[in-house]
Amino acid sequence: MPYNYLGTTFEPDSLSFKDVLHAYANGYFPLGDEDGLVSWFDHSPRAIVLLSENGLKISRSLKQVINKEVYEIKVDTDFYSVINNCADLHGDSWITKTIINLYLELFNKGFAHCVEAYKDGKLVGGLYGVAFKSAFFGESMFHIMDNASKVCVVKLYEILLKNKFKLFDIQMKTPVFESFGCMEISKEEYIRLLKNALNKNSVFEV
Repeated sequence: MPYNYLGTTFEPDSLSFKDVLHAYANGYFPLGDEDGLVSWFDHSPRAIVLLSENGLKISRSLKQVINKEVYEIKVDTDFYSVINNCADLHGDSWITKTIINLYLELFNKGFAHCVEAYKDGKLVGGLYGVAFKSAFFGESMFHIMDNASKVCVVKLYEILLKNKFKLFDIQMKTPVFESFGCMEISKEEYIRLLKNALNKNSVFEV
């Protein structure tokens, strides 16, 4: 199995945003359990998107959506709605109430961020993740209208490049990120890139 189980926290109320940051800094991440507990995993191979001028492949049709400004894009204005939409629209989700509370704490402390897509004033797509040092750990995304979350990925990528982030971690390969040109690397290579990213401070600024 690509997901490697590392253990469970049986008293999730004892967790704070610092525990999540510690996990990311050591190559693993939390997933919520049905019973309200939090378990910890890493993923091998790990999927990343290279951060370079030509590192993100954008299809012609997506470029048209962006150029036509089909969606209004905002950053960090409604983290609560983004993470709850991710939880609701993925059905049987690992984004439990405990996970939501942890990431809201990360957001309030300035570590978690979201990108939002609006159509006629309504939130129709978005994504969220965690920025720590010069690494960004993508967590989840959702869309109600076509290409809404993909436009958010492009905006996020622009922010990461602008602020000279070194690592864009997406945990596992998905069809959406395959279309963007993500790549899979070994656990050893991931840890090397992670350590390099943690040696530099980047600021998540629009």
